[in-house]
Amino acid sequence: MSVSAEPTSVDPRRNGSAPADTGPARTDTLRPHAEHAFADELAALAAQDDRPRPARWRLSPWAVATYLLGGTLPDGTVITPKYVGPRRVVEVAVTTLATDRALLLLGVPGTAKTWVSEHLAAAVSGDSTLLVQGTAGTPEEAIRYGWNYARLLAHGPSRDALVPSPVMRAMAEGRTARVEELTRIPADVQDSLITILSEKTLPIPELGQEVQAVRGFNLIATANDRDRGVNELSSALRRRFNTVVLPLPETPEAELDIVTRRVEQIGRSLDLPTVPDGVDEIRRVVTVFRELRDGVTADGRTKLKSPSGTLSTAEAISVVTGGLALAAHFGDGVLRAGDVAAGVLGAVVRDPAADRVVWQEYLETVVRERDGWADFYRACREAGA
Repeated sequence: MSVSAEPTSVDPRRNGSAPADTGPARTDTLRPHAEHAFADELAALAAQDDRPRPARWRLSPWAVATYLLGGTLPDGTVITPKYVGPRRVVEVAVTTLATDRALLLLGVPGTAKTWVSEHLAAAVSGDSTLLVQGTAGTPEEAIRYGWNYARLLAHGPSRDALVPSPVMRAMAEGRTARVEELTRIPADVQDSLITILSEKTLPIPELGQEVQAVRGFNLIATANDRDRGVNELSSALRRRFNTVVLPLPETPEAELDIVTRRVEQIGRSLDLPTVPDGVDEIRRVVTVFRELRDGVTADGRTKLKSPSGTLSTAEAISVVTGGLALAAHFGDGVLRAGDVAAGVLGAVVRDPAADRVVWQEYLETVVRERDGWADFYRACREAGA
């Protein structure tokens, strides 16, 4: 017997939308879901999207890719980029969701896997909230289903006592489910996805029933390159995914663009100073992170030791956002070297012993000798004193 999960009520946290060309909405919600923050952009794309759409998709694959990569529509509507990176990577990811294969977004920390996952689900299904957060303690019920134990004890197993997981709801409603940090989930719990992804069925043996996925269902998982050996995927489960690797930004300009855009979006929601006043400091942070990450200076002349941390683009965004907050609340509102120095130090020196040696060497041999960086050198020295 096949059944469908009953739809749940509307999430009261979902409120408001944003103008298409100004990024996320200014609402009482600190971070609106993508489908609400960029509702006007999604609506504009849907109105002008005359290309074929897979079953239950809100947009065509072409429009989904445009939503992520940005562009200008025939009526002049500007779609802001959500992801700055190779176009082919996005096209392959979107196309995968239009097939019977699930999508695995793989990459080092800070390569926007979660961000891309959220925006893909928002564009495809209009709902990015069908989410399972993977941890070492994630139970099988988070992927399959659980029980309302009060009803279970009072009346025994029944549909009323069953609590559908986000994956079960996505199957029944033809939507996109998301599983974050898949390799953090215990291997036996991971494998509960095999039948779901291969047979498109979720058995409920306690009731002698099953939930069959309707057209439009698919699943996006993310995994961290650094988690290899934690809970690696079984070969059976990996075969159910098409893996797309999200690379680090190829050029300093691309990374600077990503950091600037995201900091502007976050800053608007927090009433922080505008980014243009601090572009020079953002460029410095990006340069420091890239050089230490790559193990060589930008000019290729000096080899460097790399610290233990990842120094990802996401961490650069965090450092700059923290610096803007310092500038707004304890400075003159202009981002300066002293506002980002402590954040850079905290990002680089994760291992107090080994990383501090790496940082001091970089500071004295590279930063100290670099023209125009004297204020940054002094600020970093003071932060580490």
